[in-house]
Amino acid sequence: MTTWLTTEEQQAWRGLVNLTARLQCVLGRQLQDEHGISLADYEVLGRLHDAPDHRLRVRDLGASLAWEQSRLSHQLARMQRRGLVEREECETDRRGSTFRLTPAGRTAIAQAAPSHVEAVRRLVFDALSPDQVTQLAELTGGLLTHLHDSVRTG
Repeated sequence: MTTWLTTEEQQAWRGLVNLTARLQCVLGRQLQDEHGISLADYEVLGRLHDAPDHRLRVRDLGASLAWEQSRLSHQLARMQRRGLVEREECETDRRGSTFRLTPAGRTAIAQAAPSHVEAVRRLVFDALSPDQVTQLAELTGGLLTHLHDSVRTG
């Protein structure tokens, strides 16, 4: 038998869904308007930028983004056509492939990061006290762990 959400749970759930969607829309528009890249581009560029030698195996990149393989493949193909990333054969496993940032990709993330971080700060962190930031980190971390464990087990 289904246990329906309480009014407070429903409000929290809808708030989380709406907040996430709205932030993705606003931040995506900002990146596109100011830098000509999508939020998805930025996420991939950021992961590759932070990786050793600015390269990651496709499976590791997908896991870090929590994206389905087909979405990641299409995204990487688009970015490769635009010269932001480059595909390489995996040195340790011929079945796998690696993607790395190109000089154009490094330039794109370097140019976009300051205004993106500024927008995140303005839209999210300026509205929160330091204690609320700590609480938000604890809540999201706990929920992500719970989700990961729930999906893995069942």
